[in-house]
Amino acid sequence: MKEKKKKFTLSQKHNATGWAFLTPAALLIVIMSFVPMVKALILSFKTGVGANMKWAGLYNYARMFQDSVFRQSLFNNFFYLIIQVPIMLVLALVLASMLNNKNLRCEGLFRTMIFLPCATSLVSYAIIFRSLFAVDGFVNTVLIKMGILNTGYNFLGHPWSARIIIIIALVWRWTGYNMVFYLSGLQNIEYSVYEAAKIDGASPFQTFWKITVPLLKPTILLTTIMSTNGTLQLFDESVNLTNGGPANATITMSHYIYNMSFKYVPNFGYSAAMSYLILILVAVLAFVQMKVGDKRD
Repeated sequence: MKEKKKKFTLSQKHNATGWAFLTPAALLIVIMSFVPMVKALILSFKTGVGANMKWAGLYNYARMFQDSVFRQSLFNNFFYLIIQVPIMLVLALVLASMLNNKNLRCEGLFRTMIFLPCATSLVSYAIIFRSLFAVDGFVNTVLIKMGILNTGYNFLGHPWSARIIIIIALVWRWTGYNMVFYLSGLQNIEYSVYEAAKIDGASPFQTFWKITVPLLKPTILLTTIMSTNGTLQLFDESVNLTNGGPANATITMSHYIYNMSFKYVPNFGYSAAMSYLILILVAVLAFVQMKVGDKRD
């Protein structure tokens, strides 16, 4: 007797179809992401160029902490992180709360205007800020007209003022991006909660602190982690706005990695080691933020 052919159940067919669609994407992720990551890890333990590369153990990792430029870039990244991220997230949360008011007119226009900087090209907005804060730029012109300055100040030529300009640029560009997350979270909160608080005599600040912030805690945690990761990997502003200057005073870790790989004599082993340090910092900070911020039972 002929054996009966096995028939797939509907559930098995669905699973097979799902795997058929997932497999190509999974293979691409493995080939394009995980394989290079493993190769970069191996590369981080080597020194030299091309065929002359040799195993060096932890030499590249030890070298980082003796490299004054890398220490400066590490300081800059954490300076931007500590100053810019809290300002940006608080401002985004306040703006989202204001725009969530159902009695506000033209809210669509205001939301678009605040989000628009996020859609601006990174190079374009860097050029705009360079021209605004140039010695003969708009900011210096206004300050001279107001009598605050006698001559134009070289904002981008002094370390601390250049760092502050990078922070201003980051806040300007990314506040609207985070505001969209908060606005989305706020629209999932029943407006009757705010009306009840208002009837009970709660002030706007009490409503914000006691209702908005606790209910948006998961979203705040998400944006904090994303902003931390983005700031530790900051590249475009350092390259396009200040070019790392003056004298590497505003350079970031990613910018320095780029210079060590493509601008100076190539040192891919050292660059790979610095890249893995960024990965470790991002992972550790994300883990700490998750543990501190997520208090669910």
